[in-house]
Amino acid sequence: MVSPVRAVTQAGVATLTLDSPGNRNALSAGLVAALRDALASAAQDDTVRVVVLTHTGGTFCSGADLKAPCDPADFLALLAEIAALPRPVVARVTGHVRAGGLGLLGVCDIAAAGPESTYAFTETHLGVVPAVISAPLLPRLDPRAAARYLLTAEPFGAAEATRIGLLTLHSDDVDTALAPVLAGLRKAGPEALAATKRLVNAPVRDALARDGAALTALSARHFASAEAREGITARFERRDPAWSL
Repeated sequence: MVSPVRAVTQAGVATLTLDSPGNRNALSAGLVAALRDALASAAQDDTVRVVVLTHTGGTFCSGADLKAPCDPADFLALLAEIAALPRPVVARVTGHVRAGGLGLLGVCDIAAAGPESTYAFTETHLGVVPAVISAPLLPRLDPRAAARYLLTAEPFGAAEATRIGLLTLHSDDVDTALAPVLAGLRKAGPEALAATKRLVNAPVRDALARDGAALTALSARHFASAEAREGITARFERRDPAWSL
């Protein structure tokens, strides 16, 4: 079976590519497991200074695989492992990011995107709750913007994503913009780099540890609800859900 995550290490950079374009890199059980394995391998490789998380196709990650979603507890474990990884994790985005994919993006230490990228917290339109992803995102996002976009599911672009704290930077050429970032990380002492990451992402790690179990239960409860069944069915049938006005 072909893995939904490709891993290549070169010049101190482990590039992990989400490679399941057929389902828009959705968070299936297979993709989450493969990404956790790839991250563990990067953590054990002393030559790796930084992990770059990127994607094939026009979507970085579309969120939960609605046909076969991963266990919320496994997704929580993935987010916690990224936050605790003793290497900085840099997201490189050139496409769309939706729902749970925003949690994956938000837990990264640095996030850069190109001009065609778009973002939306689509959960409420499906009758579910952006619960687990709130742990890494709320410590980073502007509170007013977080309230607006998590509630309304409005799409927004890279400039707005940078303004509200979802992205670190955006550029017409994401690789050119990332070049000095990666160069700086390569020059850093590995122990100092790991300790500094622990320092700056402490609020994210604390939120995942403190609230993760409750948020996982909240997510599972709403995914199992009648409202979610209607919302997800409506999405597959390309119609508005029954509650729409």
